[in-house]
Amino acid sequence: MPDPTRERLTGLRNGLLKLHKSLMDSERALYERDVQRITSTGQYLGLVMNDPWFAWLRELSQFIVMIDETLDLDEPPTPTDADRLIAQARTLLSPAEGSSGFGGKYYELMQRDPVAVLAHRDMMLVFGTLAA
Repeated sequence: MPDPTRERLTGLRNGLLKLHKSLMDSERALYERDVQRITSTGQYLGLVMNDPWFAWLRELSQFIVMIDETLDLDEPPTPTDADRLIAQARTLLSPAEGSSGFGGKYYELMQRDPVAVLAHRDMMLVFGTLAA
C-alpha cells in the first residue's frame, strides 16, 4: 500500500529537481554569455560546486538533499515532517525583490528569464498537489 507521506515528499523532491534544473540552465546560459563558455561537464561541475556565481543555488541543492535524507531514514517520515519540509520549500521559493539571499537572486532570475517564471509556476502547481 502506498505511503501518502512518502508520496508527498517524493512529489516535492521531483518538483524541486525540475525547478533546480531550470534555474541551473538559466544561470549557465548567463555565465556563458557574461563570463566564459563552459567547455566540459567537469568544468561545469567545478563551477557549480565552487564558483561564487552559482553559490546562491546551493541552498536549493542542499534543501533537495535534506528531503532525500528524510526519505532515506530508517523511520518513515511523518505527516508533520512532510508539512514542515513543504512549508520550508514554499518559504525558500518566495522571490524577494532587494533581498541579498536566495529570494533576491531568485527574483532577479525570474525578471530576466521567462522560462524561470514558467518553472516557478510549475512548482506552485506541484505545491497545490501536496496538500495533506
